[in-house]
Amino acid sequence: MNQEKTSSPVSGYLMLTVVLLLLVLGTLGLIVGRNPIFIWPLVIGFVLMPGFFFINPNSSVVLVLFGAYQGTVKKNGFYWVNPFYVKKPISLRARNFDSEKIKVNDKVGNPIQIGVILVWQVKDTFKAAFDVDNYENFVKVQSDSAVRKLAGEYAYDNFEEDSEVTLRSGHEEVNQALEENLRMRLEIAGIQVIEARIGYLAYAPEIASAMLRRQQATAVVSARFKIVEGAVSMVQMALDHLSKQNIIELDEERKAAMVSNLMVVLCSDKDVSPVVNTGTLHQ
Repeated sequence: MNQEKTSSPVSGYLMLTVVLLLLVLGTLGLIVGRNPIFIWPLVIGFVLMPGFFFINPNSSVVLVLFGAYQGTVKKNGFYWVNPFYVKKPISLRARNFDSEKIKVNDKVGNPIQIGVILVWQVKDTFKAAFDVDNYENFVKVQSDSAVRKLAGEYAYDNFEEDSEVTLRSGHEEVNQALEENLRMRLEIAGIQVIEARIGYLAYAPEIASAMLRRQQATAVVSARFKIVEGAVSMVQMALDHLSKQNIIELDEERKAAMVSNLMVVLCSDKDVSPVVNTGTLHQ
């Protein structure tokens, strides 16, 4: 038997009645009848007592007899089985695993800290009990391994403006890749992955400040680019408007001076102080 099978043990209430009758019969026989033969109902009653067990909702018990798998009881209730059965409880409830932050290198070699949040539950009790040594520890180890593999496939961030998926921006795709990886790894232990996602993501402390400055510089450059692009459009619009309305005729030298002044005004990050020229245009 290398797969899970459901077991239906005897009702515990029925066997409890039988055990109580045996104990009462043996006690009365020894005390009232004073016959040594009545010690056997007592012995049988005490031998049967270890066979009782109960199962809570969303729990299970794996039954093993002298190394042979006998089945799994999943229905909650009070039961009795062969007292020589080894009863191994396994929870079927969904569980959360919030991994510790581990330090790894991303796709481009930057050291980062990353952690995962995993929601999982046992689906196959045979695999969980016998195919791995400790299924709870197996989940922890495989989660760390999956996170390391994931970090090596994606960069933390992409400072170049293209469509490459990164750990910071590609949440849906990255989390889906993590979930698929974990599902393949944990299937051997009979574990179902309900949800997996990155719970913590940051640069390692030794490069965090440098990367912050890089992000700030990238943002400043991007903002400046937009400002210059808008300023050029505004200057072009001003020159075209002056030309169409015949407000003033400007030669190339005066156009250059006007463009220079407007670019300074529009692109400056501080308020510009105007200077009034009381002479001619050439003074």
